[in-house]
Amino acid sequence: MFWQTTRFAIDLMEPRIMGIVNVTPDSFSDGGDCLDPAAALQRCEQLIADGAHILDIGGESTRPGALTLSPMDEWRRLQPVLQVALTLGVPVSVDTCKTEVMARALDLGVDIINDIKALTTPGAEAAVVRHGQCGICLMHMQGDTPATMQQQVQDTDVVGDVLSFLQARVRALQEQGVALQRLTLDPGIGFGKSPEHNVDLMARQSELSILGLPWLLGWSRKSTLGVITGRPVEQRLAASLAAALACITRGASVIRVHDVAETSDALRVWQAAGLVPSRG
Repeated sequence: MFWQTTRFAIDLMEPRIMGIVNVTPDSFSDGGDCLDPAAALQRCEQLIADGAHILDIGGESTRPGALTLSPMDEWRRLQPVLQVALTLGVPVSVDTCKTEVMARALDLGVDIINDIKALTTPGAEAAVVRHGQCGICLMHMQGDTPATMQQQVQDTDVVGDVLSFLQARVRALQEQGVALQRLTLDPGIGFGKSPEHNVDLMARQSELSILGLPWLLGWSRKSTLGVITGRPVEQRLAASLAAALACITRGASVIRVHDVAETSDALRVWQAAGLVPSRG
C-alpha cells in the first residue's frame, strides 16, 4: 500500500509519522512557537531529525473557537516556510481548507493537501483535480467551522457518521477522476465531537477499515486526553503516546503528532515487540 503524492509515493507498509508545524500565534498547545519563519524552519529540520516522515504545515489554527484568517494572511505565514521546507527531502503537507491557499501551495509544489473540510469548499475539488498527483487527506468535521464546531455537537452514532460522510466524499472525488491511491482519511478527533465521541472512535477504530483506504489519526495533546487523564495540555505526552500506539495497533497508517522523537521511540519499541499489524 502506498500514498501517492506530488513528489513521493509514500510506503504505508509501515506506519508513518506526520510532524506538526503550526505557523500560528493561537494553536491550542504550541501557538506562537513557530510564528517566525526561521523558528518554523528550525522546527521542520528538528522534526525530520527526530524521525518525522512527513511535515504538516498549517498557517491557521483549527482549535475549537479559533477565528478565521483571510486567505492572503494565511498564505503570508505559509509561503516562506513552504519554500524552504520543500527542499528538505520529505513530503510536505499543507493543513488548509481555503481554496486559494490550496492552489498557491500546489503551484509551489507541495505534496499533500490536508483539509479539515474534506474539499467541500467551492473550488477545492477543482484545485486538487488540476494537480493530478497531489496527495489528499479528507477529514470529518461535525459543524461548519472550528469557531463554532463545539457548539454544534450532536448525540449521534459517530462511527456511522464518519463512514457515511467520508464514503460520499471519496465517491465525489472518484467521479472527478481522482485516483484512490491519492487519498487518506481522518475521522477528525475533536472536531465537532464530544469526548465520548472521540473515545468511541478510538474503541471502534477497526470498523473504519471497511472503506479500504489508509487512515490518518491525530490524537496528539487533544482535550479528550485531558478529560481521560485530568492532565493539562503541557502534561499530555504519555497520553498522546498511548493514543498513537493504540491507533497504530488498530490499523492507522499515519499518525499526526507534535512530539515526534518520543513517538518514534515508542513506535520502534512497539515494532520490536511485534505489536504493529501487517499492512497490505
